[in-house]
Amino acid sequence: MQAPKLQRSLGLFHSTVLNMIDMVGIGPFVTLPIVVGLMGGMFLYAWIAGALVSLIDAMIWSELGAAYPLAGGSYSFLKEAYGKNGMGRMMSFLYVWQTIIQAPLVAASAAIGFSIYLQYLVPLNEWQQKAISGLVIIVITFLLYRKIDSVGKIGVLLWSGVLLTLGWIIFGGIAHGNFLQPVRDINTGFSINQLASFAFGQACIKSVYSYLGYYNVCHLGGEIINPGKNIPRSMFISVIGIAILYLAVNISVGSVIPWQEIKHWQDSGQNTFVVSTFFERLYGHAAAQVATVMILWVALASLFAVMLGYSRVPYAAAADGSFFSIFAKLHPTKNFPYISLLVLAAFAFVFSMLFKMTHIIDGILAMRIVVQFIGQAIGIILLRKRNGSKQLPYKMPLYPLPVLLAIIMWLSIFYAAGTIIIEWFLAVFISGIIVYFVYAKWKNKWPYGHGEAIEAINEIGMPDDNNT
Repeated sequence: MQAPKLQRSLGLFHSTVLNMIDMVGIGPFVTLPIVVGLMGGMFLYAWIAGALVSLIDAMIWSELGAAYPLAGGSYSFLKEAYGKNGMGRMMSFLYVWQTIIQAPLVAASAAIGFSIYLQYLVPLNEWQQKAISGLVIIVITFLLYRKIDSVGKIGVLLWSGVLLTLGWIIFGGIAHGNFLQPVRDINTGFSINQLASFAFGQACIKSVYSYLGYYNVCHLGGEIINPGKNIPRSMFISVIGIAILYLAVNISVGSVIPWQEIKHWQDSGQNTFVVSTFFERLYGHAAAQVATVMILWVALASLFAVMLGYSRVPYAAAADGSFFSIFAKLHPTKNFPYISLLVLAAFAFVFSMLFKMTHIIDGILAMRIVVQFIGQAIGIILLRKRNGSKQLPYKMPLYPLPVLLAIIMWLSIFYAAGTIIIEWFLAVFISGIIVYFVYAKWKNKWPYGHGEAIEAINEIGMPDDNNT
């Protein structure tokens, strides 16, 4: 009997939907007041900056995703860029290693955000919040335990709820009649120094966190139809579309609740349900309860897409013989990486019990920046130098400017994360290197395999014909 394998069943529509519901989770609702608290009337600048960072980085992901449309996304990209039989083995291993940590952190943030907003409807003590967070992880894992074509249909259903929620927020602000006031206030207290400050860096971390997920389609690369075209299109549609929605949502909320009031709540820790309060002021308490249910729907939708995409990463590495083999197992009848899904779900369950939202947001970005985002940016340069660009299905415009800008922006955001978060990253990074060398010695992989060492030298020293 033929072994089960991933199937290319997701077209542009479904892949874009899964991208967008990954991006629009609980993030924008939780981070909106935090960004206002940090930036005051200049809060829209942080959301614009987050969109620009995402759009520039999406150019890198698009070129890599179109050229290497395989399950696992960054795992395949890093391996190709740094050498399949050389340093690429370690770089891709480190990415998978950090994914085992940071992907459950992303899932835990959605689950914790769900429990936070649920408190608008039902008072919860600390342990009840944790129990709800854990239960959310279990429910999403159950929904994902099925074939990919069914997953796509569920994704469309969830996305409909996301659009309805965001549309209602935007409509409410417009109907209120003061929609453009936050735009008029954008330069209140403006100074170049504030845009270059640590506070702006922290605000950008929160906004970028809310945009994360534009590359989810790359994790599903092995299941995308016509990936050379659909992967880049899906990402750019997602980033531009979500940027417009986020700016409209922030303007809408700020037109009903003045930024001074939101900042006061944030500084004093009084009100964490800003969007629910927005609906309550416009339509009353009953409508606010309905809106809160819809926000909870959005959180579930995002968690669904996050767990779906990241479950393909350890699977891809294990199927390629570069990670622990148990992760390579596909479900015998449903053809999805169920071991990988269950392991990530288990970690997400534990993290949702242990950590708080603020720490998780900073940690999520710090875990990704060096190996994944900066590593891929440098990898583009290595790949173009080695292979040329003639055969690329998608070529980023103005190369290498987007690559250089991405590296500078990611380094700035990494610095803004702060000392404690950087120390977390270093702990995961160093432990990953130690585990890799133990694993490589056991499997006789680079740098221990003599044959692989020779092949690695050849990969570096022999350019492709396109480059000669």
